[in-house]
This record gives sequence, structure tokens and C-alpha cells, in this order.
Amino acid sequence: MKKGILIFCVFLLIGCIHKKEKWVFMMAGQSNMAGRGIVEAQDTVTNSNIFMLNKEMKLVLAKEPLHFYEPKLDGLDCGLSFAKELHKNLPNNIDIVLVPCAVGGSSISQWLGDSLFRNVKLYSNFKKRMEYAKSIGSIKGILWHQGESDAHQKTLPLYRKKLQQLFKNFRHDAGNDKLPILVGELGNYAKPEKRNKNWKTLNSILHKIAEKDTNIYVISSVGLTSNPDKVHFNSKSQRKLGKRFAKQFIKINKQKNNN
Repeated sequence: MKKGILIFCVFLLIGCIHKKEKWVFMMAGQSNMAGRGIVEAQDTVTNSNIFMLNKEMKLVLAKEPLHFYEPKLDGLDCGLSFAKELHKNLPNNIDIVLVPCAVGGSSISQWLGDSLFRNVKLYSNFKKRMEYAKSIGSIKGILWHQGESDAHQKTLPLYRKKLQQLFKNFRHDAGNDKLPILVGELGNYAKPEKRNKNWKTLNSILHKIAEKDTNIYVISSVGLTSNPDKVHFNSKSQRKLGKRFAKQFIKINKQKNNN
């Protein structure tokens, strides 16, 4: 009798888990999305409502580092802090699924051209993982951080057009032409002066794109600090950036529910 009750409870629990709604977020771009911060103990604490799609395309509890394409370089990104902050503002019947797709050093042209970069076919990998994620839950948004590789005089003039095309492609494959895309600014700590100017120019391009598309949101990097390399966000700033991404998505969700 006791064994029968136990089996019934197990099946009931499994049924409840499968009934939970899953919100999927793609993470794409280059190194500041892939993460170069130092992973600390707090970043490896899992949450039963937050998952990731791992290298083997299996759904596992999320913990940092989320990315795995560059084993010698991958570190803390903004994904887990984003998910934890977002989950605080969601009902308990919703799980969050993170899908890491960022590869350090990748340019916008390489994403558009589906280049093989650091042993990753950039767009094919993104599309394959998104297609699988769609069978798990609903694609709710894309977290994007990229641009350091394109912040040069030769590539800046075409950056706006190329990024708009890439985002159009993302939405087409997601099957949602109004899919929210949250775009992180490049850091405000760039030096020397020439690079600083180019990074500011690229950030201004991001804002111009968002002005024309009400479903693109630029996430500020003001006050965030870097590793000694003056390129990558440090751990503290990655956690802050993740929270900023989350707070923006919470606003999006509230606006949607109020309409």
C-alpha cells in the first residue's frame, strides 16, 4: 500500500514539473556575453526553476560558467544573475531556460555569414539550439552583447544595417517578428582615446536602432567596471548587467500584461 502511494506521488510530482511553463532566453554575441569574469561560489548555486541548455543539448540546472565554446577562456557571464533577478518577479509555475550561444571575438559579419569561428558555426549553432529550445518552451527574448570586434573605422559605417538584418533573421527563425531583443552597451571604460571614441559611436548606433524598433531595448553599461584588460566586464559588473537585463524584461512583461 505504502509503495503504491509512493509511486503515485512520484508520478504526480513528474506531472507537475512537466506542466510548468518554460520561458526561453537566447544568449548571443561575443566575449562579454560569453563571459570573462571570475566564477565565484555564489555563481555556482543552482535554482530549481532556472535551467540551461548544455553542450550536449540537455536541459540541466543552470550554474556558471554557462558558456562552453572556449574552455580556456569562458568565465562568468550575465546569464544566471539575469535569470535569478527575473525569477523573483515571476509566478512559481514558470521556469527559465538559458541557451548560451555567444563566442568571443566574433564579428557581426561572421554572424551574418554563418562563419566557422573558433570551431563554432555561429548562426547555424544559434538556429539549431533555438529550434530545440522551442520544443521545450516559449522563446521570450534574446540577450545580445557584441560590438567590440566591429568598433573600428572600417566596419562602423555598415554596422547598423548589418545588425538590423541579423536581428530580423533571429526573429524570423523564432517565428516572432516582435520578439524582444535586449542589447547591452559596450563598456564606458575603453582606452586609449581612439578606441573610446569608436565604442561610444557603436553605442550610439545601438540607440538609433532601438529608436526605430520598439521591441529592441538598449541596456546601459554606465558605472560598470572591467577586468584589467579594459575590454571585459569583471564579475561584479557581469552580475549588475544581468540584473539590468532582467529589470528591463520585467518592464516589458508588465507593459504586455497591462495592454
